[in-house]
Formats: sequence, C-alpha cells, structure tokens
Amino acid sequence: MLVLKFGGSSVGSPAAIGNIIEILNDSKHRGRVAAVVVSAFSGVTDDLIAAARLAAGGDPARSPAGLSAGPARWETIAGNLRERHEDTAARFLAGADLEAARAELGGTLEELGRILRGVEVLGELSPLVQDRVMSFGERLSAALLARIFRARGIAASYVDMRPLIRTDSAYGRAVFAPAETYAAIRRFFEAAAGQAASGQAAAGQVPVCTGFIGSDSRGCTTTLGRGGSDLSASIIAAALGAEELEIWTDVDGILTADPRLVKNSFRIETLSYVEAMELSHFGAKVIYPPTIRPSLERGIPISVRNTFNPACPGTRIVRDAPQGDYPIRGISSMNSIALVRVQGSGMVGVAGFSSRLFGALARGGINVILITQASSEYSICFAVLPQDSGAALAAIGEEFGREISSGAIENPVCEDGLSIVAVVGAGMKRSSGISGKVFHALGRNGVNVVAIAQGSSELNISAVVARQDEAKALNAIHEAFFLSTVRSVNLFLLGLGLIGGTLADQITRQKEILAAEHKIRISVAGAANSRRMVFDRAGIDITDLRSLLASPGSEPYSLPAFIGKMKAMNLPNTAFCDCTASDEVAAAYGDIIRSAIPIVTPNKRANSGALAYYRELTGYSRERGIPYLYETTVCAGLPVISTLRDLHLSGDKVCRIEAVLSGTLSFIFNSFNGAVPFSALVREAKARGYTEPDPRDDLNAMDAARKALILARECGMTLEFSAVDLEPILPPACFDAKDVEAFFAELEKLDEAFEKRRKEAENRREALRYVAVIEEGAARLSLRSEPEGSPFRSLVDSDNVVVITTARYSKLPMVIKGPGAGAQVTAGGIFADIVRIARTLV
Repeated sequence: MLVLKFGGSSVGSPAAIGNIIEILNDSKHRGRVAAVVVSAFSGVTDDLIAAARLAAGGDPARSPAGLSAGPARWETIAGNLRERHEDTAARFLAGADLEAARAELGGTLEELGRILRGVEVLGELSPLVQDRVMSFGERLSAALLARIFRARGIAASYVDMRPLIRTDSAYGRAVFAPAETYAAIRRFFEAAAGQAASGQAAAGQVPVCTGFIGSDSRGCTTTLGRGGSDLSASIIAAALGAEELEIWTDVDGILTADPRLVKNSFRIETLSYVEAMELSHFGAKVIYPPTIRPSLERGIPISVRNTFNPACPGTRIVRDAPQGDYPIRGISSMNSIALVRVQGSGMVGVAGFSSRLFGALARGGINVILITQASSEYSICFAVLPQDSGAALAAIGEEFGREISSGAIENPVCEDGLSIVAVVGAGMKRSSGISGKVFHALGRNGVNVVAIAQGSSELNISAVVARQDEAKALNAIHEAFFLSTVRSVNLFLLGLGLIGGTLADQITRQKEILAAEHKIRISVAGAANSRRMVFDRAGIDITDLRSLLASPGSEPYSLPAFIGKMKAMNLPNTAFCDCTASDEVAAAYGDIIRSAIPIVTPNKRANSGALAYYRELTGYSRERGIPYLYETTVCAGLPVISTLRDLHLSGDKVCRIEAVLSGTLSFIFNSFNGAVPFSALVREAKARGYTEPDPRDDLNAMDAARKALILARECGMTLEFSAVDLEPILPPACFDAKDVEAFFAELEKLDEAFEKRRKEAENRREALRYVAVIEEGAARLSLRSEPEGSPFRSLVDSDNVVVITTARYSKLPMVIKGPGAGAQVTAGGIFADIVRIARTLV
C-alpha cells in the first residue's frame, strides 16, 4: 500500500498531469495506491495570498466613490485562477464532464470571492482568514484532478482533508494532533472501504486528498506551514500504516548539494531519517523536517521521485541506511542568518545562565538555529533568522538588564550577512580526519569560519561563514569529499601574447588527457589581453580566445576590473596566471595572494623588484599555504628554482651558482666563431625572433640580471637590484642611438673590437660567454673567456645552463641545461606550475 504526494510543479501544467496519470497506471502503482495527496498548482498559493492582501489593503484600481467602479486587482487574480483551472480541465475533459468541472470550479471560486469581498469591506486580513483563503489552492487542485483521473480510467474521489487533519489554532503554521488525526483518517478510510465492499461506492477508488490544510477544534481552516502538503502525505501514510510514502517533485531526488550552487552535485541513493532531517533543517528544500517525523515514528520509508523522470529511482529515506561510498551524505546551507554573541565574566561558572538565555528567547517566539559556546564559558553565540535578530537582542536586554548595567555581561552583539554550511553524514561518526578535511578545504580557499558547531552524535559539522562565501564553501567541501580523486582549477589568465596564447593552446590540447588520465580539470574562468576581457563561471571555450575577446560579449580591460571580477566570482580553487611583463600587474600580486588566490607567473618584475615585496609574497605563500609559483621566471621551463628549493629543504647549502641566463646572449656568443661579424649575428638573432624588436633590450643584460637576482634571493641572499654587479656588453653610444638602425650603425663600429677579443680567446683555446656568478652574498654578470671543458662551451643555439655547487655537490657540481627561451618551453613550464596547484588541493 503506497501513499503518493505530487507537489505544485508536478500538477502545474497539463503535461505534468499527464505524467501523473502514467505513473498511477504503471505496473508498480496500479492497484497499490491508498491515497494521492496534491498541492495547489504551482504559483497559486502565492496568487491567493497576493489577492487577499490587495483586498485588505484597499485597491487603487477602485473608485473612491464605491466598490462598483471596476474590477479590483484581487478580482483580476481570481479571474486568472479560474481561467487557468478551466484551461487545464478543457485539456482532459469534454462534454458533461467538462461542464460539471466548470460548475464545481465556479462554485468554489464564488466562495473565494465572497471571502475576499468581506476582507475588502473590513480592510483587514487576519491569520485565520488568510489560512482559509490559502486553502482554495489545494481544494481547486484536488477536486479537478479527481475528475481528470476518472475521465482517464482511474477510479478516484475527491477528499477534503480539513475535517480529518485536526490541528491547534496556530494559523499559518498549525501543529497537528497525532492521536485525533490518525483516528479520524483511519475511520474515514475504513468507512470508504466498507462502502466499496457493500457496493455503495466503486471498488478500488483512489482518494485524491488536499495537502497543506486541516482544521482546528472550532472547525476553522488551518494550514500546516512550509512543506505542509508533504506533511499531510506523511500523516496519511502513518495513519494507514503504508508500505512507503512517495513524494513526487521536479528533481531526481535529494542531491549531495544544492545544484543551483554546486553544478556537479549528484543524487543520493539512500539516507537515514536523521540524515534527511539534518540536511533539510539546513536548507535542503526537497523535503522538510516535519514531513519526516510521522513516517519515522512508524518506520515508513520515504522515496523522493521526479514526476518528469519517473525512470529515475530517486532517493530513499529509511531508518538504517547502508553506508555509502563516501564518509558524508551531503552538504546543505542556510543562505541568510544572523549571529548573536553574548559574553562577559559574569557568565563564567554561573549555573542556569543558558537556561535564562534560551528561556527568554523561547518566550519571545525566537527560533534558535545553531548554538556554540566557548569552553571557558566566557561567551556563547547562537544563530537566528535575520528578521528575528532585533527581537533576540531585545529579549536578552530585558532578561539580563541588571548584569549588563553592572558590566558583568557586555551588551549583546549581532553580526548579519552570514550563512551556515552544514556537512551531514552518519559515516562521520568515529571517522578521524573529517573535520580536518572540511576546514582544510575552507582555509585553502580563503573562506573564514566565524563559528563552528558539532553535536556529540557526530552527524553534523556546521560552520558559519560570510554569505558571499556560501557557494565557494559548498563547492570546496563538495569537491574535497565527493570528487577527492578529481582536482580542479578555475584559472584566470591575464596576457594573451606569444606566451599566454601558447599556454591557452597547450591547455586546449591537453585538457581532456589531464581529466581522463590524471583526474585534473582546468577551467579558464576569465581571460584578458591588453584591451578586452571575458569571464564565464562555467568555463570559457579557449579554442579561439582572440575571436572571443573581439566579440560583443567581451568587456573593456582594466587591471582593477579584472581582479575585482575574479574576486567577485569567488570560485573555489581559483588561480591567477600572469603572462605579461607588466610592473602594474606584478604590483597587484600582494592583493591577489591575500585573497587566498594562488599565483602562477613567468613575470620577473615582482621577484626582482624591491626585496621587501619579494619577501612579502614568498612569506605569505609559505605561511598561509597559498601557492606562489614562478619557476619560469628563470630559464623558462628548466627546473632551476624548484631544484634550489629542494636542496634548501633537504639541508644542503648552495656555495656558488654560475649560469648563462639569457637565451639571446647565449645564441649570439655560441655562434660567434669569426665567420660573420658580431653585428651580423645580432641582426640574425633579431631575424629569428630571439631578441626583442629593439635588440638593446636584450644586450643591456637587464633581463639576465633580474634572473640572477631571483636566484640569489632563492639562495637566501638579501640583495636589491642595485647591488647586482652588471658588466655592460656595449658602450653607452649604442644605447643612446635614436632608433634601431642607428643602433646597428653604432654596433658595426664595434665589430673589430669584438673580433679582436674573440681571437684572443681563441688563441688561448677559449670562447666568450656572458656568465652570471652568484656567491658569498653577491651577484655579478660579465663577459668572460671559457676554457675547453667548461659546461658553458657545450651550449648550442639559445640554450641556458645553470651550474650549482653545494656542500654535497662540491667535487662535481649539478648542471641544469636546456632551452632557456621560446614560447613552447616557457608555456609548458607555466602549465606545469598550474598542474602543481591542482596537486596541492584536498
């Protein structure tokens, strides 16, 4: 024997009603349904409330001279209700059935009109009358659906549940009386069964019952509050001892999180009554806590099913749910709460303080959502709905006025703009590491926890966070527990020149392989060049970023706007990638990393700028665990910085570093064999794209000096850029030339001097190389003559080489050699750093 409940969206359209008919006729349900409980059509209850309030408040559409000057707005709403229900009737009924349905609808709506006209005359809407007005939604729906079912071959009868569900007189949120209600329902259904047995009524009729409504001891209509139709169905199931209660809605069941906030949430197959109540208490809107209680007391399973996808088995709620594949069942949240804090030395060791506090709140009708207290007893805080915070402060002030006046207790403080995130699951009990995983996920994403609560049942861990962090917190925790084998990064990419564009191409080519083979997902959520920027929470299609940035959907670029949007989107596992050479962008790193956003960059400006700024960035990264990765600032994709870091962590001491750090200068001096003049080699390097458009930007060796400074700082040296000893390759006249051609004219004048120096080195069987040396707290760069066997003589093309002498590598230094420039290798190194960020995730 089954009891089925269909919500507003499930009865809100002819197509949905057609689905209900198919469900009732399928093999599982045919002949097994004891009752069908229905809600009002979707939106009808809100319309009824609006009509009642318009009637009570006076209607500007009416003439001041009287009530007959034209239809009031509430009458328009009532007319729309009539039209909607009659249209639905016409889709399923014809002939005498349709006429009878129209007559019944007309009679019911005429009763509604009389009540609303009375409200209009009195200018008052009491809770009692509002409950009576709201009851018409379910009464219209159930009566019409019973007729439709009969017309489609399902024996059905309309049942107004008001006389059967007996409640108190708390209009708007009435509480049912179990013993009286269960007895009345059983008598009614037994009488119906007796009539069927005696032939007075058709056998096998399905009662189509109103949800949401009942009546008090005076016979006045009451409503059961939020989730009232679910509760009505649960009450009927408990009274009849049903095998199962099926709640049909518009989702596939209870999900691991709110799908509007967590896109990769998924259906929970089974959970326990208490887990369902915990999830629903903290905002899971598929089912409400009062619904569960009658079924729980009778041990009746509850299934949550999708009217629009009946093939899906939904979620089953039972007394003892088997442990699933994950340590938690789901994550829920309350979007808007206020946190009230009471503290003072007058609380410490005082018996009965909590009793007085919560007694005062109870007398004020204030519902407390969450409580947490310090073990010192110096403070206690609790969460309430924002609309109750003023009353809570007033109740505390009245109860503890004397203690507040004497200073024993401070004035209570209220903090709003908060949300509660709740992690729920029976599997957490006696499982170590759950709390650590929750708070690591929040901390890793920069989500500050304002308050924490966990019951001794270990069924729920609740954290109060800023409201703007709710979605980020839910996603971070959800990924930590349910997608722990998958690591995702939401990337914001700034700079789409040669390096940035190549990186985007590499991500596109490797994205699917990373996801399939390594469970790493990289989603570009924002991208910008120097003119335009685009954003998409779901991820940008980066296969043609240039076209996307040129499209109308892009925005004008500014650095503050880009960073502001990245912060405002507040995505979990956000990372920022700077592929520019901009001082302005580098200056923003501090702000970005303090927002708990990891940084990946090949931009040398931050680490070769002021020493204090370098220390600020690296120190914050180290202390807070926010990755700041800059491997490609030195030698492109070669693992130089990570190697130095590993040597330091393992206790080795770097004694000396010698390096060729400029790909441009490496190519020039590797190729300088006397076959062509020095100036011709520089022209060739420019033609190959090895230099900047103005070769002086490379030949001034400033880029190599910045790299040397970064390496020196990585070795612990406290150097400013001004302390780097830089030997100029060229005289000032070259750098003072008015343009590039004038520069080459000056450079050609030096060909003879460079050839002389080359020849002198060759006569000693040596070769010229521009080498950086870092040792004894100093860094210097100079053009020097290298003998045969030197590691700098083995370089080809634009290779870089770094020779590291340490306490352990003293006799035979460590040599790191390879391409030190080029878009592919540099972008590859940046890509590797982005993947490293993914690997740091929970």
